Amino acid sequence: MARGVAGAQAGASKQPTGTAPPAAGPEADRGEAVGPLERGLDVLRVMADSAEAVRPGDLVRATGLARSAVDRIAATLVHLGYLRAEGRDLVLAPRLMEFGNAYLDASGLSRALRPSLERLTRTLDESVSAIVLDGCDARIVGTAVPPGRVIPLGFRVGDLLPSERCAAGAVLATGWDPPTHEAWRARRAADPLDAGFPAVPTRPTAPRPERTEADFASWTTAAAANGWALDDQLVAPGLVALAVPVRAPDGRPVCAISVLAHTSRHSADDLRAHALTEMNRAAQDIADALYGNSHPLPAAPPPAAAYADAKPELGPSFLQALARGLAVLTALGGQRGGLTLAEAGEAAGLSYQSARRNLLTLSELSYVEQHGRRFLPGPRVLELGYARLSTLTLADIARPHLADLVARVRESASLAVLDGAEVRYVARVATGQITSARITPGTRLPAYATSMGRVLLADLPRAQWPERIRSLRPQALTPHTLTSTEALTAAFAHAADDGFALVEQELEAGLRSLAVPVRDRSGRAVAALNVAMHAGPESPEQTRDTMLSALRACAARVEADLALASAHAPVETG
Repeated sequence: MARGVAGAQAGASKQPTGTAPPAAGPEADRGEAVGPLERGLDVLRVMADSAEAVRPGDLVRATGLARSAVDRIAATLVHLGYLRAEGRDLVLAPRLMEFGNAYLDASGLSRALRPSLERLTRTLDESVSAIVLDGCDARIVGTAVPPGRVIPLGFRVGDLLPSERCAAGAVLATGWDPPTHEAWRARRAADPLDAGFPAVPTRPTAPRPERTEADFASWTTAAAANGWALDDQLVAPGLVALAVPVRAPDGRPVCAISVLAHTSRHSADDLRAHALTEMNRAAQDIADALYGNSHPLPAAPPPAAAYADAKPELGPSFLQALARGLAVLTALGGQRGGLTLAEAGEAAGLSYQSARRNLLTLSELSYVEQHGRRFLPGPRVLELGYARLSTLTLADIARPHLADLVARVRESASLAVLDGAEVRYVARVATGQITSARITPGTRLPAYATSMGRVLLADLPRAQWPERIRSLRPQALTPHTLTSTEALTAAFAHAADDGFALVEQELEAGLRSLAVPVRDRSGRAVAALNVAMHAGPESPEQTRDTMLSALRACAARVEADLALASAHAPVETG
């Protein structure tokens, strides 16, 4: 069994706390609000907590489910795109970020936070996080790190921290109600070493419960009186943090802004003197963005596609109830402030009763919160792999799709970015053929003579092409290399108009390549994807007709995953 699953097994039995289920009707309905959806979420939690790929047998041991149940759940999640099968292993897929994105969209937090967090980290030159209450603990919902820092500090969006070990937890605890205090005591008793918090070091020994409670009560009281809290190496040795609240109009702390620094740069008191004024200003700006009317936040993106029944296609291996429940959860992100029950059913393509049962299940598991008549995802959905997936680079996202493409077309495939006058390879999957080019990630080639360089240069404004071509200083690498400004301008125009570039033996004799752009959410070409092969007896036109549709389909899959991964934070492309 993968090492990470062992820890997840203990965590899978924890009962969510801190969110009351909606008043949804007769007790009989509560009995219906269990089953495949709950078990499917258990499997996703175990997968998210594992540091390695997981096999079905690992999931059986970690969840206590029967192998047949695990196989059906896994088949359904793979079909829906939330997991990917790699041989016998199961791994998280970027589409799983839909749930975390639904929370960030519906809450409005991410769009309210990002400008202030980025300004704050530039001003203070330290890592900044936004943290909300999740049950009785603290969930990271936004981050910003100083540009250019070699080893940036900080946590990932989705990481969960023990409230009693972070300054943000003390700030948020000033608004706790008695049930949350009780939930916290129960969690401390069940996990005194903090083994269920992978983002922080496990405690070497369990502190006395009465000492922990007294210390945390004192810390919280001071935070309420001061309007800030300091963490002096509680969350981890060598780290200090300062947190301030972001308050709702009624004065409740709805979020905490935390600045994290290493003790080699700031002592705790030093950090407070350095950061407190700017942090309070940022907290007020965020509160204004969340609750003010002068600068309304943009609407969330349209709801996800409605539930599609795959039962006829997959038969008994497809769990309709699981798919329907996940469709409801995703649909809730379609509007800031969430959806009513009727709107959720319509957005997910389900009946009122089906939507109601699934919302009840999700509420009981604390994945959904009810605010008046509206339901929206809660921060707990971020535990479903968001922290791990949010660190994916473009190369990580593209690599499995490149492998699928290579398996289909039997030619090597690569992903590259434009870097000055060159393309730089960031991912590659090669065939085992004798003619396969010896190219690895990091390889640089002149952009003007490569298919990937052509589609990337063609994405620049046309008015810039002549000057850019002159700056490239093209040289004849083979008798076929285009070098004149006129010829390259025409090649760029064809690439821009056709949406692809085919280069025939211009970089090297005998080498043919076909490339298409990979675009970000704004439509900008951030990378190019190609297949490269020996220029054999098949004509270039035959290669285009044979390969282009598969290449475009691969690029579309990369773009879909990139759009999910970059919805609330930039993805590293280089």
